[in-house]
Amino acid sequence: MNNTGAQAREVRGVDVVVIGAGQAGLSSAYHLRRSGFEPERDFVVLDHAPRPGGAWQFRWPSLTYGKVHGMHSLPGMELEGADPARPSSEVIAEYFDTYERTFDLRVRRPVDVRAVREGAGGRSLVESFDGTWSTRALINATGTWDRPFWPRYPGQETFRGRQLHTAQYPGPEEFAGQRVVVVGGGASGTQHLMEIAPYAAATTWVTRRPPVFREGPFTEDVGRAAVALVEERVRQGLPPKSVVSVTGLPLNDAIRQALADGVLDRQPMFDRIAPDGVEWADGRHVNADVILWATGFRAALDHLTPLRLREPGGGIRVEGTRALADPRIHLVGYGPSASTIGANRAGRAAVRDIRRLLAGVTVGA
Repeated sequence: MNNTGAQAREVRGVDVVVIGAGQAGLSSAYHLRRSGFEPERDFVVLDHAPRPGGAWQFRWPSLTYGKVHGMHSLPGMELEGADPARPSSEVIAEYFDTYERTFDLRVRRPVDVRAVREGAGGRSLVESFDGTWSTRALINATGTWDRPFWPRYPGQETFRGRQLHTAQYPGPEEFAGQRVVVVGGGASGTQHLMEIAPYAAATTWVTRRPPVFREGPFTEDVGRAAVALVEERVRQGLPPKSVVSVTGLPLNDAIRQALADGVLDRQPMFDRIAPDGVEWADGRHVNADVILWATGFRAALDHLTPLRLREPGGGIRVEGTRALADPRIHLVGYGPSASTIGANRAGRAAVRDIRRLLAGVTVGA
């Protein structure tokens, strides 16, 4: 008999499955551990990435640690003394690796979860390429990196140049001597523009809405107000927007200089794509060799489709982290908890709810 095949068909039972080992997943695993759950016996962490680091391991080399905004340490271990000139992909991957080993979280990787389905006896079945787990509760911490959003525009398939998304951004040197159109008004779009401009023959920045630049410090009150707006969308069952889309872009020295230099000269969204560039309805045309779509990401939740959690508005309604349609399912790092500090808090809250659920206490009553 083929033992590997037999193992793949075996259904293993645990109390909690955590899907994803980025900030949200590791925070959740830490709080499970602190609450007395044993890894591999009581819970398991499944991560599809080849190594520790969450989505950070895939970030472009020019995104150094010093350019990262708002990276908050994981619970129980500070990230200290990192060289701001080193790529964030290296710094954070090493930190996550140390964290996993320090707290003995025993992350299984690479494991791709295909689907989560209803199981017997009130349990859920988590199906993966590494076998199936039967679980009493699930913490989904899959983030957004695996679902880059590509808008569709007329003529897109005719473009003779290169189209790529932020998820594929290789760094600025590759755009030397090229005419680049950057689409998107978020932090990634502005960072790409400021990096690419010294290398490119020309850059054009287009956004659907005029960008909003935020003056002054990002206070706790500002942060709470922004999170509340995102939370309200999630409560209504709408797909969450990013916190940055609510707060606006910080007006720092680099942004001010790029505005003064004309690098951040925003144009309204083009109406169609031509073989050699982009066009507006008024007849204006810009030649382009590259279109870089800095258009964000969507929550990676397709594996939860069999549970029918989505609302007609396209999102999943949650209270805190708990899916209202199924109290066994917690979404950590989704919507209002998508920031690194939010993911830490959400991981703790999810574990608190799960402990009550497993103890037979009605959650949300």
